[in-house]
Amino acid sequence: MDILRIATAGSVDDGKSTLIGRLLYETQSITRDKLEALDAASKRKGLDFLDLSLLTDGLIAEREQGITIDVAHIYFSTPRRKYIIADTPGHFEYTRNMVTGASNAKVSLILVDARHGVVEQTFRHFFISAMLRIPKVIVCVNKMDLVGYSQERFQEIKQEFEAIAAQVQFEGQSVAFIPISSLYGVNVTQKSEEISWYTGQSLLETLEAMDDQVKVDSSQAARFPVQYVVRPKTEEYHDYRGYAGRVASGTFSVGDEVIALPTGQRSKIATIERFDQQLEQAHARESVVLTLENDIDVSRGNMLVKAGQEPTQHREFSAHVCWLDYQALAPGKTLLLQHGINDTKAKVLALEELIDVQSLEKSASPGQLKLNEIGSIRLKVAKPVFADAYAENPANGAFILVDEFSHATVGVGFVNA
Repeated sequence: MDILRIATAGSVDDGKSTLIGRLLYETQSITRDKLEALDAASKRKGLDFLDLSLLTDGLIAEREQGITIDVAHIYFSTPRRKYIIADTPGHFEYTRNMVTGASNAKVSLILVDARHGVVEQTFRHFFISAMLRIPKVIVCVNKMDLVGYSQERFQEIKQEFEAIAAQVQFEGQSVAFIPISSLYGVNVTQKSEEISWYTGQSLLETLEAMDDQVKVDSSQAARFPVQYVVRPKTEEYHDYRGYAGRVASGTFSVGDEVIALPTGQRSKIATIERFDQQLEQAHARESVVLTLENDIDVSRGNMLVKAGQEPTQHREFSAHVCWLDYQALAPGKTLLLQHGINDTKAKVLALEELIDVQSLEKSASPGQLKLNEIGSIRLKVAKPVFADAYAENPANGAFILVDEFSHATVGVGFVNA
């Protein structure tokens, strides 16, 4: 079964945790002991129903305040596929958690409270989904029970969201709207009579119907970062030399001509191996061992790419960055840039602009980039970085910035075209 990665987003009290809990409950993904613990915890809170939000709000501070602070990863499955949900915080103060939690998602679930409609945080969440190039967005208009399951109210919110989405939506990104009530399970896993005017699918039916995401990754440029050189040096495999790693994007086939970066040496793929299997092709996100027809200089940290699909060699480039550190970023700052398994020193040449994700206003040449702010910066690196523009190939277009003294991750970056 394939795995569909989902990120949830929404303002405080929009019901993200309850929705996820409802999905787990109705897909029978909760063990009996957890159900018993959930029932006891709900009674301690004085409730006469199961508080499903407690399944995901694991931190004591989250349960006390009724908000999501950290990113929680939730796993469940159906006969159709497996799911990994990143339950990300909704408050502005945790924007950094929102970005990191959604970085690997293929679907973004954005919740909107039917009473309040589209708010500033809603736009922030959609902007981040667009910046991360998440191809599928599902807007769940939640708490429909509190507005009498009104079709008119649902249409108002849909039209308002579509108006703001048009400003940042990229070509190929689809947006679907589903009216739900996560508290009562209306339209979550199956259609409900309470919303008879809605002719679309329930949330789970929509997720189940989505295409296999491997096909999307396989259409991108082929990238294979080498993580380990396999040299058994045994009598049986005396001259064996294989390159182990995980296909970042694209597809490799036996016989493909490949180029090793940074050396630029060429060869052809002799075999593609996985355990004791001989494969004809390796697709995105598959871990394999490649062997080449002739010995060339390839070591850990190098990248094999298809001939004719070489990435740009960057010595200086612009990137969007979400700043994660309490100490603001200023021009002239020296950091470590980690791209894949490689790292190099990087100097911030300039802060090109600061982006207000709620109004889309851009401030040119800001003096600094503060915690949770998103902007565009220009970097100069000590060693060449072989990266694609994030918009063209997310798997090879992202990087992190690390403080060279504390070794803390202080920024998440996305290479611009």
